[in-house]
Amino acid sequence: MEGAISSSPTTRTAVVTGGNKGIGFEVCRQLASSGVTVVLTARDEAKGTEAAQKLRELGLSGVIFHQLEVTDDSSIARLACFLKKRFGRLDILVNNAAIGGFEIVDDPSFGPEPTVEQFSGMDGHERVEWMWKNCRETYDAAKACLQTNYYGTKHVTDALLPLLLSSSYGRIVNVTSGFGLLRFFRSEELRQELNDVDNLTEERLDELLDAFLKDFEAGAADARGWPAEFSAYKVAKAAVNAYSRVLATRHPELRVNVADPGYVRTDMTRNSGLLAPEEGAARVVAVALLPEGGVTGAFFGGGGGSGGEEASSAFV
Repeated sequence: MEGAISSSPTTRTAVVTGGNKGIGFEVCRQLASSGVTVVLTARDEAKGTEAAQKLRELGLSGVIFHQLEVTDDSSIARLACFLKKRFGRLDILVNNAAIGGFEIVDDPSFGPEPTVEQFSGMDGHERVEWMWKNCRETYDAAKACLQTNYYGTKHVTDALLPLLLSSSYGRIVNVTSGFGLLRFFRSEELRQELNDVDNLTEERLDELLDAFLKDFEAGAADARGWPAEFSAYKVAKAAVNAYSRVLATRHPELRVNVADPGYVRTDMTRNSGLLAPEEGAARVVAVALLPEGGVTGAFFGGGGGSGGEEASSAFV
């Protein structure tokens, strides 16, 4: 953790989870470039400190690092305590930290670290197919995916909610994916339940995720209508979407939205994405900096590589 930097009462303060690389790093850079004081968080202290220093060397003095492991309640509590003492409030929370929910299988023709050039000539569908052929889903990976992508997002948000409610600006942006849309669920009953924001509860979300893991472990996920291919990732992001809508309804004084950065070239996608991290992050930052009175409980996604921002209440 680093000190010596504080924000004035008129400066907005943001927390970005998973901020040491990829989309998260770019979100930190772009927010800081907009005059926001950014608390860059990462689970690895050395990597997080290095990332924050890199941004300061770019002239972005309002960036500090604080360690955060989103699956560790004590780590989350330490961050909340730091923010309360240092700033007394939080204006923007960007929940970006995520994992893929699969184990990598190296493609001999591409090598262990594929380059951007190796995907030249492949469209988005072909790149996703390549990803699927070069990974495998296991129960342990699926469980870790839910713990990080959904429960990590939820627990960080719950812990920082009092600080967000202390702000007159309060923004929560949960980074999602087009894979989290309900069209990937083959069970109409599951689609309807996850889309019924008026009756859905966090407790019911817990039950649904428990059911998914049990079905996955038993080899019954297909038969029960859960998504195929990257199933844990899709289920986790759909749960994040649903949770965001529930939270937006419960706290209308906040702006709670989800943002799909698109198919971005990162470690998780093994450089197979169509967009540069700068482009994907710009979509997330645009939602974080929505003007007063902006929408809440919405899905923002440009689709493809257009870079456009479109808000929709439809998560299907």
